[in-house]
Amino acid sequence: MARNLRTHVGGPRYRVSMGLFSRHPAPRDAVASVAQAVQTPPKSLWADGFGRLAVRAVQIIVVVVLVAGIIWGIQQVTLVIIPLVLALIFASAFGPVTMWMRRKGVPSVIATLLTLLAVVVVLAALGWLVATAVIDQWDYLSSQAVKGFEQAQDWYHTLPFAISQDQVNQAIQGIQGFVTSSSFGTGALAGVSAVASFVTGFVLMVVILFFFLKDGPRMWEFVLRPFHGSDYDRARRIGDKTVTVLGSYVRGTASVAAVDAIGIGIGLAILQVPLALPLAVLVFLLAFIPIVGAVTAGILAALVALVTNGPIVALIVVGIVVLVNQLEGNFLQPVLMGRSMKLHSFVVLVVLAGGTAIGGILGTLLAVPLTAVVWGIITVWNGPDKPAEWARRKKRKNPVPLAGEES
Repeated sequence: MARNLRTHVGGPRYRVSMGLFSRHPAPRDAVASVAQAVQTPPKSLWADGFGRLAVRAVQIIVVVVLVAGIIWGIQQVTLVIIPLVLALIFASAFGPVTMWMRRKGVPSVIATLLTLLAVVVVLAALGWLVATAVIDQWDYLSSQAVKGFEQAQDWYHTLPFAISQDQVNQAIQGIQGFVTSSSFGTGALAGVSAVASFVTGFVLMVVILFFFLKDGPRMWEFVLRPFHGSDYDRARRIGDKTVTVLGSYVRGTASVAAVDAIGIGIGLAILQVPLALPLAVLVFLLAFIPIVGAVTAGILAALVALVTNGPIVALIVVGIVVLVNQLEGNFLQPVLMGRSMKLHSFVVLVVLAGGTAIGGILGTLLAVPLTAVVWGIITVWNGPDKPAEWARRKKRKNPVPLAGEES
């Protein structure tokens, strides 16, 4: 049997046993090349740029499918999810009131019931005021609507294209046919079903809100039982940040909306625009939809003024709405909202569009606060003031001032 190593006078000479091949001494370069070939793994198809792109694409597809599955699942149980989310938002907003009464010695159940009663009384009072104002001014509004319709009829006769009376009659007959058709009946039944679902969801929300206000901290501690160490601290930060952001958002938005409603309502009352109180309440409600809500409320108020008081009053109403919105955006919102919602206007618009497409009106109302909660969670992911690694602001070397920044 051949030896792999022999010693000669000139020093050690390496002989490689090659089996059936030649047993001549192998050069050092050949041995090194063989060792390098054995140690270097074969090149993978996933190691180059296209491979990494494919892996990232698969990851994105998995995430999109997961998110779509979650949204689909939520849509199947909206009767439970929506009351739960609304109860959490209201509990975050009114929780400090309940806690204040507890610190003053009020029993937990009594404090919770008093908070719920106050909320119900405020909502009922607003509803009663709006209904009373509409009923008192209904006759005037009906006559103004008839006059407006007659003016519209006179106006379309002046258009460059002709609209015959037969076309108008056909349109009226089409509306009458739809009202008396089975489709209208099906829609009415769907409306009754929606009302029943709304009542059920409202009752469920009140019950969940009661338990959140009464036993919210203990319920959260029960949820945190499986977590330990750093995971427990992170979960605790997430819960605290969620409640803080939601509470600040609702209280700040309600304060800003109240100022908007009072300012626009006083202006409408001075100009003697009908339905000043209902329009002010509508301004308050629509103010919970950032950016879009204020514009919509202003358009509605201007349209009512245009129909009932003429174009000059309508222009004055537009000026009042613009003035109030500027006061809100430049002074009230930065002070009252604080740091509860640090979202760019572009993000707000995209989130509103997505929430409307997914959840309709409720999606529009919930999209912004839920997005603010997600961003708030990211900002405390690694500590009280330590955002997640990927969300931290990067320091630039030799920074170049961007457009609008000072050099």
